[in-house]
Amino acid sequence: MASVNRVTLIGNLGRDPEMRYLPSGEAVATFSIATTEQWKDKSGGKQERTDWHRIEFIGRTAEVCGEYLKKGAPVYIEGRIQYDKWTDKEGVEKTMTKIRGDRMQMLGGRGGGGGSDAPYEDDKGGSTPRQAGQPFQGGGSSGASAPKKAKLDDFDDDIPF
Repeated sequence: MASVNRVTLIGNLGRDPEMRYLPSGEAVATFSIATTEQWKDKSGGKQERTDWHRIEFIGRTAEVCGEYLKKGAPVYIEGRIQYDKWTDKEGVEKTMTKIRGDRMQMLGGRGGGGGSDAPYEDDKGGSTPRQAGQPFQGGGSSGASAPKKAKLDDFDDDIPF
């Protein structure tokens, strides 16, 4: 039987990413994002709930996160849920839930606190930004250009309605 561990989040950074480096020299970026849900209760009052998610990226995407993401920036994250367990100095067993990211896209444009809309992927071979207008193509970019936009004159005038 197959299983799936996949998370997709859109939220805002609670603070600038924290950067550290593994002994191998690989970058690790850790940050939290907030997602907010709003609804009306039975009496018509507005209710709101904010959840915080701990995000971790490793590799080239982590470097991009450290360089471009800032507190408050809107961001799109894809990854998987990961549970870490350890025993602290007093012998108490601790657990932490985090999202191990493998795709990140900055949202909101350059003026909106987000950076560009170029996605970055962590696919073992490193991550590269996608050029504006270039379609996303799974495990890497083939360099294909975006289809040309149709001009108004390209449409058929013989529409029967």
